[in-house]
Amino acid sequence: MRHSAFVLLLAVAPVACWAAAGEDWAGQAAAAETRCDAREALRCYLAAAAAAPNDPVILQKVARQYSDLANDQPSVAEKKAYAQQALDYAGQAVKLAPDNAVNVLSLAISHAKLAIWSDLREKVEYSRLVKAEAERAVALDPDYAWAHHVLGCWNYEVANLGGTARLWLRLFYGGLPDASADRAVRELRRAVELEPGELAHHVELGFAYLAAGQEAEARTQFQAGLAMPCRAKFDLESQGKARSALARLGGDAPSERS
Repeated sequence: MRHSAFVLLLAVAPVACWAAAGEDWAGQAAAAETRCDAREALRCYLAAAAAAPNDPVILQKVARQYSDLANDQPSVAEKKAYAQQALDYAGQAVKLAPDNAVNVLSLAISHAKLAIWSDLREKVEYSRLVKAEAERAVALDPDYAWAHHVLGCWNYEVANLGGTARLWLRLFYGGLPDASADRAVRELRRAVELEPGELAHHVELGFAYLAAGQEAEARTQFQAGLAMPCRAKFDLESQGKARSALARLGGDAPSERS
C-alpha cells in the first residue's frame, strides 16, 4: 500500500531519534491519551514500537492513534492513508496475539474507518469484515464492552439503510448480513452495563434507540453522555454527535465544556 510522503515521514522520522533515547515512551503516550492529544500519543507509541517491535499491546495502541487521527487529515487521500496505517498496525498486533479480543476489534474499527472514504463496493466489503471481526472479538471475550459497542453501531447503521437500499446492494454487490435496530439496542445496552462510565457507549445507545423509534430513551442517553467527562479524543467526537442529535430533536443540550 502506497502512502503519501507526509505519512511516511510522520511514521518513521521521529522514531529514529526518539527510540534511541531510552525514554518511557509508552508511559508518555498513555499520558498524552488522557489529555486527548492523539498526535503526541501517536509519536510516543511509534517510538515505543521501534524499541519493542514485537509488542502487540503497543502495536494496537499505534493503530488506535492512527484511527483517531484519520478524521483530522486535510484530504481524503490522507484520511485513507491514516486509516490504512491503523489497519496495518492492527494486523501486526493480531498476528502476534491472534486470540486477543482488543487486537481483533482494532481490525474491525480500522475497516470501518476505511469504509468511510471508499467507493460503494469497498464499503460493502469492509462492512462485512466489521461485523465478522466484531463478532469474533465478542466470541473471544463476551465481556468486552467495546466489541458489543461496535456490533451495536454496525446494526443500527445497516438497519437504517432501509429496504430499497438494502435490495439494491443485494442485487449489485451481494448484500450485507442481516441487521436490526433491536439488536443494536441489545448490544449497546450490554456495553453500557459492562462500562457505565464510558460516555461513548451511552451516546451510541442513544442512536440505537433512535433507530428503534424510542426517542425519549435516546434523549436520556445523549444527555447522559454529555454529562460525563471526556477522557479520550474519541469522547470529544461522541459528545459532538450527541449535541447535534439533541439539537435536531429539539432538546436542550449542555453547552460545550472548555
